[in-house]
Amino acid sequence: MTEISMTVNGKRTRAAVPDNTLLVEFLREHLRLTGTHVGCDTSQCGACVVHVDGRAMKSCTMLAASAEGAEVTTIEGLSNGELHPMQAAFKENHGLQCGFCTPGMIMSAADMVARYQAAGRELTEKAIRHELEGNICRCTGYHNIVRAIQDGAAKMAAG
Repeated sequence: MTEISMTVNGKRTRAAVPDNTLLVEFLREHLRLTGTHVGCDTSQCGACVVHVDGRAMKSCTMLAASAEGAEVTTIEGLSNGELHPMQAAFKENHGLQCGFCTPGMIMSAADMVARYQAAGRELTEKAIRHELEGNICRCTGYHNIVRAIQDGAAKMAAG
C-alpha cells in the first residue's frame, strides 16, 4: 500500500492505495469521478485523459502514486459552475455522438488550445487533427470535433 496525496478538482485528497493502482482507477473507484473513462487499457484511445499539473495525461497508464502532490483536473473539475468554453463548444457544434470519448477529447482539446495560445501559434485544422491522433472516436468522422475545438479555441481566447 502507498499513501498518496494530491489535489483533485481543487480538493485535497489522501488515500492509501495498492502500489499498482492506476490514476484512472483512483479517480473512478476511490473518488467516484466517473467522467474519466477507461476505453482501451493500452493508452491508445484517449478516453482517460485528465490534466496533471496543467498538462493532458492519459490516466490509464499513470500510477496514482506518480501523481503524488500534483494538481489533477478531471472533466468534472474543468467547469466552475457553468460549462468550460470547450465543453460549450462541443455541445454547440455537436462534437459528440455516443459521448464515450468526449471527456478525453475535451480535456485533450483544452490542453491543446492552452499550449498553442501560450506559444502564440495558430491552431489550424491540420494541427488539431495531428494533436488528436491519441484520441479515438468510433462514432464520428471528427469533422464536428475539429469544428468544436476551433470554436472552443475562439471562446477560450475571448476569455
